[in-house]
Amino acid sequence: MDFAFDAHTEELRAKLLAFMDEYVYPAEAVAEDQRAQLASPWDTPAVVGELKAEARRQGLWNLFLPDAEYGGGLTNLQYAPLAEITGRSPHLAPTALNCAAPDTGNMEVLYQFGDEQQKKQWLEPLLAGEIRSAFAMTEPEVASSDATNITTLIERDGDDYVITGRKWYISGAMNPDCKIFIVMGKTDPDGPDIRRQQSMILVPRDTPGVTVKRAMQVFGYEDHSHGGHAEVVFDHARVPVTNLIGEEGGGFAIAQARLGPGRIHHCMRLIGMAERAIELMCQRAVSRVAFGKALAQQGVVHNWIADARVAVEQLRLLVLKTAWMMDTVGNKGAHAEIQAIKIATPRTVVGILDKAIQLHGAGGVSQDFPLAELYASARTLMLADGPDEVHQRSLARRELKKYL
Repeated sequence: MDFAFDAHTEELRAKLLAFMDEYVYPAEAVAEDQRAQLASPWDTPAVVGELKAEARRQGLWNLFLPDAEYGGGLTNLQYAPLAEITGRSPHLAPTALNCAAPDTGNMEVLYQFGDEQQKKQWLEPLLAGEIRSAFAMTEPEVASSDATNITTLIERDGDDYVITGRKWYISGAMNPDCKIFIVMGKTDPDGPDIRRQQSMILVPRDTPGVTVKRAMQVFGYEDHSHGGHAEVVFDHARVPVTNLIGEEGGGFAIAQARLGPGRIHHCMRLIGMAERAIELMCQRAVSRVAFGKALAQQGVVHNWIADARVAVEQLRLLVLKTAWMMDTVGNKGAHAEIQAIKIATPRTVVGILDKAIQLHGAGGVSQDFPLAELYASARTLMLADGPDEVHQRSLARRELKKYL
């Protein structure tokens, strides 16, 4: 395993680091100021459009998609250090590069499983950054950690499907630019194979019977920059059968194909969050004095910073190994490693952010520093794309199988 960055990756890293310094970090405060002046907090600040135009001009666009015809043409190993850099400003940089969830996962679904009409109607404008999208899977009435529990119905009626169900924490759905939902529901709720009961279907936001009811908060944040996390009701929403993605019964397999890259992308960005937390810790430690000496001279602060550095280096190596395996043996072959990074990365980064908040005192939980919002995002990722316990269960079974 050789994790050295090749020349192309180094070139993109240098370009992206400069883009972050020159455009993204200064835009963070600008975006918040502009948002306060908008008619709706869910509208997109003008500076985001400016960032997107500049990123596209510089060739920092759709880097996540490995097909050069549609995206950056990068391997997972090449994309990993770039996604990490965007994670330093997770509420702005991924959007600026058109590499933000849930759009990335939805584009991957349409790229892999969509037909030509679906690609033309929805994938192309998503790749162009002209629209946003949402992935409607999680439901409030059931334990959605087990996807077979999903109760939303997708019923065939002549040349249409009728969708009925209630979803929540549907990321991006509050954004007025969100024009399309990929909805997971059951086309065969009584089928003998519980993993063949589900299907995925495209439901335009303006379909009669689709109601975006409210934004769900995350630790008190409505997450305006990501377009919120909405509760959405589908009340006999009717779409043509041509909106089905793939085949009936293929929804569970499509979900698994979607979530693998999504999980590693989250972990890549989480490492960037941790790096920014360490940077803020060090800046705070050398600039504040308590009990007669700088925080940087306090032994406990040394421990926090040293432990954070060791943890980040360990996580980065595990994420790079996983990316390399996905490139060499495929997502299925890297399944155990994907689970391992999904377990290890969010919880470790939450711990680092917690210490960074502690070092900042009251400022750490305030809006004057990004730490509280970063903490909310990282803690949420212990639930998103499958809670830790589900991955632990599966990974333990894989280990135990060797001895049974």
